[in-house]
Amino acid sequence: MMDSFEVTTENDERLTMGGIHRTNRTFMLFAVLMAVFVVPSSISGTAIALPFISVELQSDPASLQWVVNAFNLTFACFTLIWGKFADVFGRKRSFIAGALIYTLASIGSGLAPNILWLDIFRALAGIGGAAIFSCGSALFTQTFEGEQRTRVFALFGVTAGLGITFGPTVSGILLELWSWQAIFAMHAVVLTAVLVMSSNIPSDADEVGSVSQVDFPGAALFIAGMFLLMLAVSRGYEWGWLSLKTALAVLLGGVMFILFIVRVKRAVHPVLNLGLLRNHGFLGLILVPVVASFTFVTLLTYFPTYLTGMMQQSAATAGLMMLFLTLPVLVLPLIAGNLVSRGVRTTRLIFFSIVCMLLGIGLLGLLVELSVSLSWLAAALLLIGIGMGISAGLVDGEALSSVNADETGMAAGVLNTFRLGSEAVAVALYGAFISASLTRLVPEHLSQLKGGNDEAWIAGMASGNFTELLEQVNAREQAVLSHEMIAVYKMAFTTTNALLGSIAVIVSLLAMYCLRKGNRLVHCREALRR
Repeated sequence: MMDSFEVTTENDERLTMGGIHRTNRTFMLFAVLMAVFVVPSSISGTAIALPFISVELQSDPASLQWVVNAFNLTFACFTLIWGKFADVFGRKRSFIAGALIYTLASIGSGLAPNILWLDIFRALAGIGGAAIFSCGSALFTQTFEGEQRTRVFALFGVTAGLGITFGPTVSGILLELWSWQAIFAMHAVVLTAVLVMSSNIPSDADEVGSVSQVDFPGAALFIAGMFLLMLAVSRGYEWGWLSLKTALAVLLGGVMFILFIVRVKRAVHPVLNLGLLRNHGFLGLILVPVVASFTFVTLLTYFPTYLTGMMQQSAATAGLMMLFLTLPVLVLPLIAGNLVSRGVRTTRLIFFSIVCMLLGIGLLGLLVELSVSLSWLAAALLLIGIGMGISAGLVDGEALSSVNADETGMAAGVLNTFRLGSEAVAVALYGAFISASLTRLVPEHLSQLKGGNDEAWIAGMASGNFTELLEQVNAREQAVLSHEMIAVYKMAFTTTNALLGSIAVIVSLLAMYCLRKGNRLVHCREALRR
């Protein structure tokens, strides 16, 4: 694939900014793509390790959720400001800083002595991951032009798809051969190689922007609001949904978001341009990733626990099973792009992708209720993956094309905020709903079989540790208890799936309405021009 970047010396000088040598560009390309592979593979692969982490670190469900939530939260929030950091401190410096943060966080994650430290290191990894994605794409924009830029961004997307696709499989194999710590060790090794190659990345220009261009107060308000919202969601079932702690977290989070809106309206360099949301076509498009968050992303994070827990599959089998969900994301973006180039309307493909995701999540809930085999579950996962794969290849380009040229940078920030922020909220809601359902069902259905200590059983079932829980009772009772545990977990899973699916339906209807309204406005403008 790299052969496509071989050009003559004359063309190389013409297509290279700042006299950058071809070898340096090749090293930069490899370095950025290696780092880009690690980030999504970490998101999709860490889910496989959650049951094993729970056993070794003796974590409660809420703390275990933050292994995923902490990464998603910081990734979502810091994507807003790393672009500004790249302008202020330089793209190379910012990319290397992000890769270094991620490397140290991965080492810390593997050595974490308890769940609190693991959550902290995962939050740091999210900060580094945001830098890798934001500053990596900025390096590509700075270094490549014309068709070469098109090719490298295609490689960027394909590499991210590879990370999502094979993250669960690679992690499952590492778990089978070694331990969950090996997953984070792999990330550290790959990123260390990235740091070594980064010395060949073209140096930043001496003149950079001003620190005043970074809206630190706005970013801080957004991060505080997101953290408080996710805290209320993830701890609500433990504190009580109507408790004072939950109410205060929601209230303070709401205040932070109100202050954030006030700030971005007044700031000279706001982190978000809320005026873009008045563009119906753009708003409809950026809601599509929100649908994916409540269907595809939540399953990517927690369905491996269902497979290893309720269905008693090995980590390697669960990783292979997840390929049915993730492989379409690797293949279909290119197919969707080809269809559009041949005249198929983008809106129709996006509507089709939404329908696939909704049908898939509904079918999955029905199949789980019927306790069918893995092959049937694979069909539902494949349908959701098809919907995600089609939309992933269309939404970004179409959304950025629907705004003015001088607003594309800010529009990209808004799009990624909706995408990553909704992922963080959806994953937190999934964990909260499953834990709340188990909190209600375990005392009702299992108390007579297992004895006391409901909290330990709720925590164990939420993290998928069925085998360890069964070892606590005598062999004669294990068969009966196992049957009841599976029934309880199935009820909790289907309830959670139905709640998240309902949210996805509501967002889908809003997205389709905005897209239709946006299309009508476009047609009206074209008619007036004629």
